[in-house]
Amino acid sequence: MTVQTPQYDRSALTAGIVHIGLGNFHRAHMAVYLDDLFALGEGHDWAIIGAGVRPGDALMRDALRAQDCLSTVIELDPAGKTCRRVGSMIDFLPVEPGNASLIAAMSRAEIRIVSLTVTEGGYFINAATGQFDPAAPEIRADAANPDVPETAFGAIVKALKNRRAAGIAPFTVMCCDNLPGNGHVTHAAVSGLARLSDPELADWIDAHVAFPNAMVDRITPATGPRERAMAASFGLADDPVPVTCEPFRQWVVEDNFPAGRPALEKVGVTFSDQVHAYEMMKIRILNGGHAIIAYPGGLMDIEYVHEAMAHPLISAFLDKVEREEVIPYVPPVPNTDIGAYYDLIRSRFSNPEVADTERRLCLDGSNRQPKFIIPSIRDALAAGQSARGLALESALWCRYCAGTSDAGTPIAPNDPNWAALTTLAQAAKAEPQLWLNQRTIYGDLADHAGFAAEFAGWLNMLWADGTAATLRHYLGQ
Repeated sequence: MTVQTPQYDRSALTAGIVHIGLGNFHRAHMAVYLDDLFALGEGHDWAIIGAGVRPGDALMRDALRAQDCLSTVIELDPAGKTCRRVGSMIDFLPVEPGNASLIAAMSRAEIRIVSLTVTEGGYFINAATGQFDPAAPEIRADAANPDVPETAFGAIVKALKNRRAAGIAPFTVMCCDNLPGNGHVTHAAVSGLARLSDPELADWIDAHVAFPNAMVDRITPATGPRERAMAASFGLADDPVPVTCEPFRQWVVEDNFPAGRPALEKVGVTFSDQVHAYEMMKIRILNGGHAIIAYPGGLMDIEYVHEAMAHPLISAFLDKVEREEVIPYVPPVPNTDIGAYYDLIRSRFSNPEVADTERRLCLDGSNRQPKFIIPSIRDALAAGQSARGLALESALWCRYCAGTSDAGTPIAPNDPNWAALTTLAQAAKAEPQLWLNQRTIYGDLADHAGFAAEFAGWLNMLWADGTAATLRHYLGQ
């Protein structure tokens, strides 16, 4: 089995990007696009320097530096797997308290883009308001110690301050996480943190730093023994951090890069002033769809996403909720048939080679539900229509957080707030309204009598009859 290797001279690459957050998604997405561009003989001054701000990121640094910062990426096409070594990253900075090496790298003039994948929950958003939360403990700590910050945003603020003092133009800050208006969200975090310690710097950031919005998409499972065995089958048994991913990938970016950018349109990236339309379609239909199939699968002890898609009740549940309560409220998208897009999503979810897990889809609901599900509920209710299926999805999440499957199998912690969610979910068995009273998640939906009644009815049925019977009832079976 052959492995594709970089088709360019890596020793001739120079850095133009610092990327914070070297998880699987980045290495299967942005790093691959740049690898493709470099193979065309273009953009060799846009290589990536990797970085992380969490202690756990040091393990990824050690693994990647041991293999000259090459990433193994295996595409899981049902017609046949392909493997490549992606060479677009040329260094990985030390992971250290105070982030001195990261700040120094971002302060260099040749760095013209700083990009991030720090997860949807990493932007210090108050879910109740949807705004940046200046009271978050990590933000308060960085505001009090701006020269030795611990967060990615604190490091960015310090580097921008250094560049301003040195007369160096600011870099563009590019978010690659699944967030509505991700450029606006990142701007709010960077500017908001700066304003706590240096309002004049915050004004300069607002006036001079670009934060383009982007929509990113590629299903990328977590790495475990199966993925390492797959790498070994290609002769790469010594790589502890291979990445597997579906063949499909998409990247739509607002063309707002005052300091310049690589010519990524030559390798399939779409530059558009309507990123928000693509983004809403993807977040509502794909990410929302993930949540719709995640919790029934988790409660029914189904391990893999493609197995959930093969289950007639879960598949029909997804179809009914998407077609009746999600897709009708997704605005038109340039050059896109939304019905065909949903059919593509179903096909992607059903790919058995990806072997994505239901547990991964269930992860971090307290951050994902407000972004991927709650907006669809609000739109349906605002239109005077039913959100009956989405109320059931929310009840399924609550039931999952109670900590056992329908069969009584313990569910291991699967959310940063798991302990609190489990306590609340167990209390909600007797008083469902307690769950909706999480204002940081549901906001004023807790006060919507019709939605609250639907939610309570479904939750009671889940506890009394189980997931399969409840889905049959919803489907009219």
